[in-house]
Amino acid sequence: MTEPRRVLVVDDHPMFREGLVAMVGSLPGNTVVGEAANGVEALEATADLEPDVVLMDLHMPVLNGVEATRQLHERHPSIAVLVLTMLDDDDSLFSALDAGARGYLLKESGRDDIARALDAVATGHAILDPQVADRVLSSARPAPAAPDPAAFPFLTEREREVLELIARGLTNGAIASRLYLSDKTVRNHVSNIFTKLHVTDRAGAVARARDAGYGLAAQP
Repeated sequence: MTEPRRVLVVDDHPMFREGLVAMVGSLPGNTVVGEAANGVEALEATADLEPDVVLMDLHMPVLNGVEATRQLHERHPSIAVLVLTMLDDDDSLFSALDAGARGYLLKESGRDDIARALDAVATGHAILDPQVADRVLSSARPAPAAPDPAAFPFLTEREREVLELIARGLTNGAIASRLYLSDKTVRNHVSNIFTKLHVTDRAGAVARARDAGYGLAAQP
């Protein structure tokens, strides 16, 4: 007799997680072996329980789902991650897929949709919520033009990431959302960048950044 698929449920909302555990556990061929409330707990539970599939939320405290997916994929590449989230924006979608998620569903998905998605990712297939699939298929995202690696050696790696997004025209709020940082942290990075580049405003930073090859990739 085939062993049931082992699923780890990760979500920071206790009531939603409880309902999800009950629903997944009721699906034929699936058993919930554990649950976690944030990315750190997810990584620890994955190491202890060795599930076949991790059903992963994205917006969580301590360690968000994108970074948890990235680390999980690096440590346990054979374990499938199926994202189940309220976030339907491109940044969250592509960040999760880039991190190694095999599937991406929205939380409004029904029982049958989740069952099909679990089957798909567990057998090595990719699956996307219909609401986001068209955007993936229609988006031919070219590889970003690499900035000059010798430019701005005095900036930290994170500051260079922020500078790239400034050069693409993103606001502080958009940068915070994309990098999963707080608005205050982004403001601090921007202030440090201005100081190190000896500029007084965003326009000056953009001008210097683009001279060095930053911000020239196509806007996703």
